[in-house]
This record gives sequence, C-alpha cells and structure tokens, in this order.
Amino acid sequence: MTDKEYLNSLRIPTKDNPLRILMSACLSGITCGWDGTANGEYPSALKVLQYDTVKVFKFCPEEFSFGSPREMCDIHGGTGFDVLDGKAKLLTESGHDWTEGILEASAQMLKIAQQENIELALLMDISAACGSQVIYNGNRFSDNKVYQIGAGVASALLIRNGYKVISQRDYASLEILYSKIDPSYPIDPTKLDHHEIDWYKKYFKLR
Repeated sequence: MTDKEYLNSLRIPTKDNPLRILMSACLSGITCGWDGTANGEYPSALKVLQYDTVKVFKFCPEEFSFGSPREMCDIHGGTGFDVLDGKAKLLTESGHDWTEGILEASAQMLKIAQQENIELALLMDISAACGSQVIYNGNRFSDNKVYQIGAGVASALLIRNGYKVISQRDYASLEILYSKIDPSYPIDPTKLDHHEIDWYKKYFKLR
C-alpha cells in the first residue's frame, strides 16, 4: 500500500478519539536542531498542530542521544536500513562514530510509536535520523555533497516495523492528511510529494 493509499484509508478522527501522529520535534518548533534552533519553520507540519482531532507525540532522536546543540551527522556507506543491518555508520562532521547512539535513539522512537499506538509518522526529511525521501550520502559539508534516495535510521526502523512515514515536503500526502483531520478541508490536487517534483526526478535521473 502506498503512502497515499494508506492516508486515504485512515479513519476520520474526532476530538474524543484523535488521530495519533508521531512528529519530529523540530517540525513543531522545538529548538532541538544540531545548532540549537528548530531548523527553520515548517508551515506544512505546524498546520497539523492546529487541529483538535489530532494528538501529536514529539520526539527528536538526535537530541535524545547527543543533546543540542551538537555536531552535524550523516550516514556513510548506505541508508538508514544499512545502518540497522550493520552495513553503514552514522558519523559526525569531525569523524566521530555515533552509530550506537542513533540506534538507541531509534529504538526509543519505535518504543514511543508502539506504546502510543501511532497511526502515522510525520518526520523531517534529509535528516540522518528522520529522513524518509532523501538523505545525504556522506558528509553534507563536503565540497561535493551528494544526496541519495533513502530513509534515515529512525525512519527506517519505523518503516521496517510497519509504520507509514511521510515528510514535511510530501505536500500531496499532507493534503490528504488535512482532509482526514478536517473533513471540510478542500484538497488541492496540484500539490506534489517530494519524489514527484522536478528536482527529485532530475537529480536522481528518473526521467
């Protein structure tokens, strides 16, 4: 089942029985980013917080294990799934190995999802922990930074355990989500998910 099919199949939540969403804490405005900020403002995610038919659980895997502010870190040698399988590592910009810490944090995020009966995860794309569409391939501060299709470590663990993960850039999927938590919301059919935009298709040579 695709993400959009899953979103269309979601129940209509109520105030008494809200939709249970796990969100990257930075997307909600919490200052847990690597530099002690919230990594900017993300209206597409903040909009979800406005509804009383949603219960949002906020968590930052990287802050959980490494605090904030902290070094920037990226996956080297693969994607989040490869880290889970011991085939890749999470390294900081100065070369420190944070693999063990991100695995511990990812397990904690999965624990929250299981304990709170999460129905959807809305996570920060590009993050080595929470990315779901695109992440960096190695150090993002290198002279020749490279993107790759794939998930971060925490997202990968959630996906592997059956949870649906979308990002703040998946605007078409978010339109469906808005219509579920607010039945009066008119879906904008022109919106696209991140993997549907021209940059994605051109960069990854998909057309």
